[in-house]
Amino acid sequence: MKTIKEVINQVQLVDGVFTASEASDIVSNLIEEKINFHKLHRLSLSEGNINSDTGYDDSRVIELTADRKELKQLCREARLTGKKIKINGILEIEVID
Repeated sequence: MKTIKEVINQVQLVDGVFTASEASDIVSNLIEEKINFHKLHRLSLSEGNINSDTGYDDSRVIELTADRKELKQLCREARLTGKKIKINGILEIEVID
């Protein structure tokens, strides 16, 4: 079976050049929102059913936490070298079968 994708919309979430501190704040906040989403989703799945499969949400929280740590290191290095950070974040929204 073939999956058909149709891009409905693109949202430019972030586009610009930022100081290391600004970039850290922007991306850390986006990552934190996704971590919170997965934690709440995991909680809602397990509410009333302790045996529900929360593996995907568990793994995403771990991945996003690691990504946030790497970002902080990148920003720290940029700050120490006096460099700025360019961020281009596009959210693509699709309808799929």
